Amino acid sequence: MNPRYLTSVAELDNLVGLGTKEREEMESVTELYPFRANDYYLSLIDWKDDKDPLRRIVIPDAKELAYGGCADPSHEKDYTKQPGLQHKYDQTGLLLLTDTCAGICRFCFRKRLFMSCKRETVRDVSDNIEYIREHKEITNVLLTGGDPLTLSTRQLEPVLKELREIGHVNIIRIGSKMLAYNPYRILNDPELLSVLSRYSTPAKRIYVVAHFNHPRELSPVSVQAAEALRNAGVVVVQQTPLLAGINDNSQTLTTLFRKLSFAGISPYYVFQCRPTTGNTTFAVPVEQSYDYIQRSWQACSGLAKRARFVMSHATGKIEVVGKTASHIFMRYHQAADPGSIGTFMVFKRNPLARWFDDYHQPLTDFEPKKLWLF
Repeated sequence: MNPRYLTSVAELDNLVGLGTKEREEMESVTELYPFRANDYYLSLIDWKDDKDPLRRIVIPDAKELAYGGCADPSHEKDYTKQPGLQHKYDQTGLLLLTDTCAGICRFCFRKRLFMSCKRETVRDVSDNIEYIREHKEITNVLLTGGDPLTLSTRQLEPVLKELREIGHVNIIRIGSKMLAYNPYRILNDPELLSVLSRYSTPAKRIYVVAHFNHPRELSPVSVQAAEALRNAGVVVVQQTPLLAGINDNSQTLTTLFRKLSFAGISPYYVFQCRPTTGNTTFAVPVEQSYDYIQRSWQACSGLAKRARFVMSHATGKIEVVGKTASHIFMRYHQAADPGSIGTFMVFKRNPLARWFDDYHQPLTDFEPKKLWLF
């Protein structure tokens, strides 16, 4: 199967049939936030259910036009060293290879790439490869965008080759939702699997960081594609934001984590939904998110609950590690300032908080580098 891509509401209407009002509302959304999907993924949606979670992942919704958020909530511009390259954490370089995805998630935190005329990706990555070569503290490189697997294998292979020739780059990560949106990209391209096998070595692996937001995305075809990647020597892990109307209940999360572990895909991160423009409808309060995750893990084995619950804040990845009746506890799992890594923070509970910035400023700082009490 070679899925057919759709980029307009008119094409979607021809495929599934939309009501007049529904079509008009979707078109008003796509004037601001583009639409892209394919007939494979759309076939997984229950079109009789207007609250179907997979529908909510990819189909435009008028609620996206609600006020709130910003284009760059994690301040990626502050860590962009040159076009197409970010260097926020010492050991990690991030290459934005493309501004195309197999499907446009309605909650995308980098949707500015699809909206702006100003490109943040570059076709010629030679200068960015040179930056990585010169910065020997970079031990792993994340290929992202957009989705790097929308590139042809012919375009992707030289990037992998050059990175693998840099001695201090030990891990190459590919952030991709292709396993969910179009697993046939992997299954129908033996050359891709051959290239990945060539550059994923026993001592220096390639990781595919898959994006499964709901257990129904983990179809038999997706599992087969993940197995093909593993057979090519690639390590497959998974991450998802926690999203209202998609996976904001413990039962759904339990099913997702268990299915992933059964298929040999390791849960890696659960993200708090970033406050990006248009994402208000997907936001769940931080403390509710934490509770959903904890309850879901009650029915999971240790292998199914290895993910960390984090906020990708401008200052670093802030992990939510616990709470009591009056306080919530966090730590810097990763930080732009290496000295902040591991810093433990205690906040007074705020049930309405949807982001780190919603918690109060310090009241007492009795051990600045190790414990803050708020």
